[in-house]
Amino acid sequence: ASISEGIRFVDTAEVYGSGRSERLLGEFLKQTEQPILVATKYAPYPWRFGKNALVRALKASLERLGVESVDLYQIHFPGITMSTDTLMEGLAECVKSGMTRTVGVSNFGQTRMLAAYSALARQNIPLASNQVHYSLLRREVEKDGTLARCQELGIRLIAYSPLEQGLLTGRYTASHPPSGVRAGQYSRLLPKIPALIKLMTEIGQDHGGKSNAQVALNWTICKGTLPIPGAKNELQAQQNAGALGWKLTEAEVGKLDEASDLIMK
Repeated sequence: ASISEGIRFVDTAEVYGSGRSERLLGEFLKQTEQPILVATKYAPYPWRFGKNALVRALKASLERLGVESVDLYQIHFPGITMSTDTLMEGLAECVKSGMTRTVGVSNFGQTRMLAAYSALARQNIPLASNQVHYSLLRREVEKDGTLARCQELGIRLIAYSPLEQGLLTGRYTASHPPSGVRAGQYSRLLPKIPALIKLMTEIGQDHGGKSNAQVALNWTICKGTLPIPGAKNELQAQQNAGALGWKLTEAEVGKLDEASDLIMK
């Protein structure tokens, strides 16, 4: 469904399902002739040492994916036992070996991101991306200048959880919270979001009946980011793709920003 809607970028990681996500993606890649941009990630576990650990990990990922190279290889989160410089040396080796076309980081704050950018620049390799949590209900990277610095340096900010695990779809309320861990995680936010959800619904109607999810995704796109929403079924995949092909006005983005700010106070 995603491919038929024009989606060509898929993000995974070696830790998702302990490699099962990569193996499944590898199977799916064989079932289509469409070129797919594949991104995966390296987990800098404390027991992994040295830049060659990244090379070995990427080789294992490529084997699970059934491909010779990926389009983007990312550090999943800052390392504890390896410095940023060492991690970037490992990414550089992965690029030079031809196993990945570009490299990025994930969950890096501005200071670490700039260190990564500089370390790669010394080897004439650009830092392609920084994948972080970003949504209408999670705007720290916008407020602290990380997003602006990404745009200044040509680093694409990839936004994960752009729908805030369903909260921005309008599906949940304080009287009908999500199940499991999310119930406690979002207990304080749920009573505050009705005004934002109402505004999103109104804006969506002004654009021909776009859903709250599509408005939320389009907002992240208008901010210059690449959102990567998850989809659990065909309908959700089609709904996500409906965020493309149109654009919120500057005034609408401003109204959504204001409504978001009121919640975050």
